[in-house]
Amino acid sequence: MSKLNRFDFFIYTLIIGNIIAMILESHVAIKLQFLAFFRYFELISILIFSFEYFYRIVLSYRSNRWGGVRAYVFSFFGLIDLVSILPFYIKEFVLLDGRFFRILRLFRLTRVLKLGRESKSLKLFIKALSGVKNELKFTLFLSILTILFSASAIYFLENKAQPEVFSSITASIWWATVSLATVGYGDVVPVTIWGKVFASIISLVGIGIVAIPTGLISASFVEEIHNAKKKK
Repeated sequence: MSKLNRFDFFIYTLIIGNIIAMILESHVAIKLQFLAFFRYFELISILIFSFEYFYRIVLSYRSNRWGGVRAYVFSFFGLIDLVSILPFYIKEFVLLDGRFFRILRLFRLTRVLKLGRESKSLKLFIKALSGVKNELKFTLFLSILTILFSASAIYFLENKAQPEVFSSITASIWWATVSLATVGYGDVVPVTIWGKVFASIISLVGIGIVAIPTGLISASFVEEIHNAKKKK
């Protein structure tokens, strides 16, 4: 095993350790008992991840000067590496609302994405996403447009019957979103006849809208797998 592979293996092991530590920290009894350990483990991990980030910048500079640095820093995994460590320094050196710190801790989950750095499957998936990014952008625009249309329509259909629930178009966006996503929590439902008819139509439309990006990504991923097998 080469030195670089050993270093990568150590980083991957540390990432898994961080994920396990975050899970254990969510248990109050365990957190209180091992509070000092969790703090030191977090500090040591951040220092190592920071060293790794700058080490990869140095390697990128050696391979292709500043072009290599830009390529790494703005790459998918370069951004993941940065996001994995940045919240810690923001928390330590910038005065922010304490509640915001709890949100920043969620970014620790991004460290698990670093495990896929050498994964050929993940690279193929990212390439597949890049291949249909324009289509996905259009699908996102179509989804937003449909949500706004649905929220507006259900507001005019249900406002008189349920003024406290569908009080405005903005308030109706929640119903439109869960309906188009075909989730249907059932916490907000139409009660008028035309409201129910419209909800039925929108639910069917939602199935199509959800299926479009799923189909695009699946087809692109399969194509990339096929191309990769051809190259071999």
